[in-house]
Order: sequence, then C-alpha cells, then structure tokens
Amino acid sequence: MNVRRLIPTAAVAGAVALGLTALSACSSSDAAEGGNDGKLDVVASFYPMQFLAEEIGGSHVSVTSLTKPGVEPHDLELSPRQIGELGEADYLLFLKGIQPAVDDAVAQAGVKNTVDAAELTTLEDHGAEVDGHAHEEGEEHGHEGEEHADENAHEGEEHSHEGADPHIWLDPVKYAEVAESVGKSLEKADPDHAADYRKNTDTLVAELKGLDKAYETGLKDTATKTFITTHSAFGYLAERYGLVQQGIAGIDPEAEPSPARIDEIHSVAEKNKATTVFFETLASDKTAKTLAKDLGLKTGVLDPLEGITDKSAGADYIEVMKSNLTALQKALGAK
Repeated sequence: MNVRRLIPTAAVAGAVALGLTALSACSSSDAAEGGNDGKLDVVASFYPMQFLAEEIGGSHVSVTSLTKPGVEPHDLELSPRQIGELGEADYLLFLKGIQPAVDDAVAQAGVKNTVDAAELTTLEDHGAEVDGHAHEEGEEHGHEGEEHADENAHEGEEHSHEGADPHIWLDPVKYAEVAESVGKSLEKADPDHAADYRKNTDTLVAELKGLDKAYETGLKDTATKTFITTHSAFGYLAERYGLVQQGIAGIDPEAEPSPARIDEIHSVAEKNKATTVFFETLASDKTAKTLAKDLGLKTGVLDPLEGITDKSAGADYIEVMKSNLTALQKALGAK
C-alpha cells in the first residue's frame, strides 16, 4: 500500500485552515466577479476534470489543475497555497474517490459552485475482476443501460461510492453524461455565457459519441476479449465493449499483486490467448515487463488518462483514447 495516501484527516484539515487563513485578506467577492480578466476561475482536481472544464468553458474560463503534468493523481498532496486556491475558486470540479487529499480539502473549502463528477453518473463496483471473477469472456454488455442513463445523471442525486470504481472517464458514454451535467452547472454558475457553454457541451458530446462508435466498431470482432493490465482502471471500458479486464493489481496503481494473483494471471493468459501485458504512463512498468517475460508475451501502453505527462504536449483526451483503441485492437487481434 502506498503510505503517501494515508494522510491523516486532521493534518489535511489543519492545512485547509492554514491555507484559507493565509488568503482571508482576499475578498471572495473578487473571485465571484472573475479575477482572471472577467473569466470564471475554475479549479479542476486532475486531468479528466481539467479537460471537461477547458473544452466546455472555452474562452470564458480560466482553468487551474491541482494535479500537475507527470504527477500520479492518487498520490497528490496539497500545499497550503493550493488549498487556499480552492476557497477562492468560482467553480470547483472534482471526482470523489480518486484523490483523498482533494476530497478532504473540497469538503472544507465552501465553494458555492462545487461539482462532484461521481454524482453525475452511476458508479459500479469492478473489484471482483481483480480477484479473477470478471465477466465471462465474450459476455455482451455493449450499450446496455444507456437508455436510462439520463435518469442517473441528475445533479445532487445521492449515490453510494463505497467500493465503487471511480474511473468513469474511460467509458466515453459515461464521460458524455458527466459532460452534459458539467455544461449545465457552468450555465448556472455563469448565466451570461450560457449559450456558449451549451454549444461547447454539444460539440464535446458529439466527439465522445464518435469515440464511442469507433470503439464499438473497432472492438466488435476480435480474436480474444481478454486484456491484462497492471492497473485495473478499465472496468467501465471493458464492460461497455464486451471485453474482460484482468488486472494484475487492483484499482490502486501502486498496489503489489499477490503471488496467488500472479499465478492466476498465468492461467488466464494461457486460457484466453492473451498476447499483451499493458502498463501505464505514470506508474512503474517493472511488474508488467517481468510478467510478460515470464509468459512470453508482449508489453504495451494503455493509458488510463489520469494525467498528461510533460511528454504529452499536444495530446488530449480524444487523441489518447484513440491511441488506446489502436493498442487494444492490436493486442486483441481485431479483424
């Protein structure tokens, strides 16, 4: 377990108090008027939230991400200055369950326009897949549940997050649901530019629908449905497109797999004719390369898009997701 995540709540609370006190001289009314040349001051917790804010907000927002490029978001520690910036924001967009330090700070920041993306769609528990009890290979999920997606996307609706998989942005359909609600919340926060937010939301949702169609078509006919990855972040994606994710570790990208799980992966790889062990961009590739060597398999990159690295200049969510699709098609033997 990564001890950096176990930051005592009291310590976070103290940092919050320190950060907010240090900036108490700054009037909150200044932020409400837009301190960045009249733009809405938006603070996003990490890249998937930053992307939504920038794409939907366009020229009317100034977006700051708490998670800098190259930083593994799960391990983020906030400085008093960053915590203070939370209290000054006009609009705060985060995803509860990804970054404990952010969750604690947000709870005490008191920002009126605070949006938790986890409340904008239905979260599911994909933990069983880590224990080898994933959906049977080839089980058709497709777009099931899409017809009642809208009823689950209401702002303020209560959802249970306990044990839920937070990686909703890796399913383009769920991400589009979140985008729709984020757009509506920006309209309420800044009604003077509501028409532009709606237009930008429609444009982004159309792109995400196109991405969904590309995945549906590109992964429909494959030699195998099983893929192996170090980080079990792709449960929603696998469920959406009828695939089976076999994670070496769990939802936590730094978790060490047990010897029993390694043995199980060996059996799964042989049984399901897996060809590739995927690792990600912001975590160590040591486990993936060791396992791949033992099994005589290839390695590849499947980016969970939790952050953009300094080497990702010019790449965005859409481009990286297209690269992920290409990697999956190659590994799964798409026809």
